[in-house]
Amino acid sequence: MTSHENATEDEASGSESSQEARHAAKMAKKKVARDKIMATKSGEKGLIIVHTGAGKGKSSSAFGMIVRCVAHGFPCAVVQFIKGAWDTGERRLLTGHFGDLCQFHAMGEGFTWETQDRARDIAAAQAGWEKAKQLIADPNLRMVVLDEINIALRYDYLAIADVVDFLTTSKPPMTHVVLTGRNAKEELIEIADLVTEMTLVKHPFRSGIKAQPGVEF
Repeated sequence: MTSHENATEDEASGSESSQEARHAAKMAKKKVARDKIMATKSGEKGLIIVHTGAGKGKSSSAFGMIVRCVAHGFPCAVVQFIKGAWDTGERRLLTGHFGDLCQFHAMGEGFTWETQDRARDIAAAQAGWEKAKQLIADPNLRMVVLDEINIALRYDYLAIADVVDFLTTSKPPMTHVVLTGRNAKEELIEIADLVTEMTLVKHPFRSGIKAQPGVEF
């Protein structure tokens, strides 16, 4: 190897070492800042969590949280307000394998354009809400998912004032409640601790692809 090649290699090595040193210093500084922030975050509480928006993933995210609870051995529950008529993968998994930890109540009868009966939809939603209140009030449950309740609220099958009042006055302090569905009411967003809006960028339905097992249900 020539002296020029040696010099070039040394320069490259020095440059890499310099980059590593700068990166290490940057990450050390970031860690100090993060540790300082984390030191102020010592509290715990039961959260009101809203998953809304036109994009996919609202229910999927909620069920992911339920799986986490199950993995930790925390008792939890699900109330489905719309998809009760569907044979979903999450329903099979939770009732078939984790029924001792997760209660699953399928109260809905399908989307409104399927039932075509407003009175029937209202009755199903109200029955679901009564069950939800029983579950939320149980301090032994760590998390309760109210899947697609935002749809029932959007169509005024349930009174938003009643839902907000119950969540703010009757929910045990350490119980997490997750509410999913498009078009979450502003009143619900106002009282929530965590709100995530799923943004639609692309959807296979627009390309003629129907809902498929393992993706949508």
